[in-house]
Amino acid sequence: MTVHSEDRGLVRVITIDNPRQRNALDRPTFEGLGQAFGDAVSEVGVRAIVLTAVGDRAFCSGMDLRSFSAGGTVAPAGPGPELFTEHYYPKPIVAAVNGAAVGGGLGIMLACDVIIAVDDAHFGLPEVQRGLIGVGSGSRAALRLPPAVAMELALTGDPIDSHRAYELGLVNRVVARAELMVAAMAVAARIAANGPMAVRATKEMVYDIAELGRVDTADLRAKVAHVMSSADAKEGARAFSEHRVPVFRDE
Repeated sequence: MTVHSEDRGLVRVITIDNPRQRNALDRPTFEGLGQAFGDAVSEVGVRAIVLTAVGDRAFCSGMDLRSFSAGGTVAPAGPGPELFTEHYYPKPIVAAVNGAAVGGGLGIMLACDVIIAVDDAHFGLPEVQRGLIGVGSGSRAALRLPPAVAMELALTGDPIDSHRAYELGLVNRVVARAELMVAAMAVAARIAANGPMAVRATKEMVYDIAELGRVDTADLRAKVAHVMSSADAKEGARAFSEHRVPVFRDE
């Protein structure tokens, strides 16, 4: 199995485990990611997700070119990573990037909400160097980067390192390898401790503005009213007054 999951409190850790192939997106990995993220959506005990990978070479090296060149298909029989790369995903995702994130791997990384990377990782869109086009990865890079930078990455296929990615706002933090999972889990646990209803609504609001370039005012007002009238909102205010940690129940 090339994808596995484990729960650490309110955080689910999803791990790509195919290091011999540099965690490439072959068919089993596509299907495993689709299954893992599909399962996490409906589980109330999961309030945040950390996505990472095994090994120290690659977070994800993109499409499995060996299978593709042999005439095979890497497309999954069922839902794949498009569950969270091409559609809005309601739960917050922290990427713990342990190595290279290139091609489709960069697209998967950029579908996450907070990105923490090791200091020797690198990032790129090498599809054109193989006569291919990276639709998901390229479009997400164009949303996250200045147009001139996105164009250079997409047209040359040349990578950038972690520190340049941080300067460009592509990643949130750059850490030593030994600190990666500690840092990612700390961020995910901090998110998971917040009101889950408020987190979902806030993520959707930021997504609409940052990635879609718009916000539906009527819809936003409805979301605000729903959150502000919830039992969790009352619990949060009460806990503040009583100088204690709130106990949120997502209701």
